[in-house]
Amino acid sequence: MIPDISTLWVVFFLLVCTALLNTLVFQPILKVIDQRTMAVRGARELAESAATKAAAAAAEYDQKLNAARAEVYKQIDDTRRAALDKRAALLADTRAVVEREARAATARVSQESADARAALDRDATGLADAIVTRVLGRAS
Repeated sequence: MIPDISTLWVVFFLLVCTALLNTLVFQPILKVIDQRTMAVRGARELAESAATKAAAAAAEYDQKLNAARAEVYKQIDDTRRAALDKRAALLADTRAVVEREARAATARVSQESADARAALDRDATGLADAIVTRVLGRAS
């Protein structure tokens, strides 16, 4: 059985239409789909790269921030320690001055007390002699 010529024409036109559709429609659509796929892949890679860089930058920021905080706390501690040392030195100097002045004042008071006792003893002796002279009418 030999096919009818119209069947051959149908097959021929079907092949021509397939070739035309493939060349004019399917190839450009597939090309656009491939380009979009590549663009999406590139955007995804770029986003992943940006996320990685952002995470690294955040880690570096945190590290620098912690280092800066530690430095500030160290400076505060050093300043506080220096102030406490200065305060202790001032207190020690003040105590030494007060103790020295207290010893000097104590020595002065002791000396004045001894001088006053000696003067009182002299005066008492003189008064006693005067009383004896008046009461007894004679010199001792």
